[in-house]
Amino acid sequence: MRRPSIRTQLLKGTTPLLVLTVLRDSELYGYEIAQRIRERSGGAFAPSEGSLYPALHALEAEGALQADWRESDKGPKRRYYRITGKGGALLAEHEAEWASFARGVARTVAGPTNA
Repeated sequence: MRRPSIRTQLLKGTTPLLVLTVLRDSELYGYEIAQRIRERSGGAFAPSEGSLYPALHALEAEGALQADWRESDKGPKRRYYRITGKGGALLAEHEAEWASFARGVARTVAGPTNA
């Protein structure tokens, strides 16, 4: 059995943070969320439907997002997501965890210090 790549696992673990971050600015539907993440990351992250929609559904079930269906002038109805107060608090937690994680990785990569 082939193991998922480290990059895939990192994206899976950070998808809620990325979703909440882009929804902090405005409400969006699924494709727009993926597109905004791709744009902001300079193409480094391109969440697939298989990673994005489970994250959206989990965040909605957790109360971090609210969603509603809307008519579209360009095709089928679209489900728009917006962040809730609980989602804002969760985003702050995720941001703090990410900052701590990034500092730890940076210190490890830099190697021992001569203090």
